[in-house]
Amino acid sequence: MVDFSELTPENINMFAMKHYDNPSCVDEAEFLDDLKRFRYLKRLFRKYDTSGELKLRLIINHIIILSNVFGVDAATTLLFFKIRRCSLAIVENIFSVFTFYAWEWFDKCINQSWSNGQN
Repeated sequence: MVDFSELTPENINMFAMKHYDNPSCVDEAEFLDDLKRFRYLKRLFRKYDTSGELKLRLIINHIIILSNVFGVDAATTLLFFKIRRCSLAIVENIFSVFTFYAWEWFDKCINQSWSNGQN
């Protein structure tokens, strides 16, 4: 049994395999394609860091897919392991923007249901 108390480059793929849950996966290539999403995220973060261009929806889509196939806890662990430390501030900003918009949408939905007389 592999010890995952401390993740290293040697055991990170085993950690990913252990937490991978995709019923439609038929071969190792699909697993590797899902792992490539971390690289795509790194590129998107680097592009935001250098040019200021933020592709928020694409970033969120990748994070949602990773959370679906690895689970939220494992996807978060893998994300923070695989991205550079300087990108952590970018991730924090992205999540704060996403949270702001999510709460704004939620508030709008609640207000509409109350104004329409729905409880």
